[in-house]
Amino acid sequence: MASEKDKPMDEEKMEDDEVIVVMTDDEGNEYYYAQELVLQVEGEKYALLVPTCADDEEGHCHCHEHDHEDDEDEDSAFFAKVVLDESGEEAYIEPTDEEFEAVVAAYDALMEEEDE
Repeated sequence: MASEKDKPMDEEKMEDDEVIVVMTDDEGNEYYYAQELVLQVEGEKYALLVPTCADDEEGHCHCHEHDHEDDEDEDSAFFAKVVLDESGEEAYIEPTDEEFEAVVAAYDALMEEEDE
């Protein structure tokens, strides 16, 4: 389901300003991610998105339940590039390989800094 990362995603503000990103795949399935961290790398914003559950109006939890047994990393955290769409709203897209490498290096440096 790599294609879901290529599409812009909806963003919802939850209580205590937690940002929940809703991703919809080609079949209309929704997946929820918490924006754990935002990094600035080379003038661009990147968000660390972590799988989470979000309650809808009926109180049901929509977790990462799916029938894609062969897609093991589908429920993993990942980095998404934060861009502005045509309406000026933030959207999340898959970074290029070069951008991803730069973000991972910045994240690793940040984690090393916190460990010291």
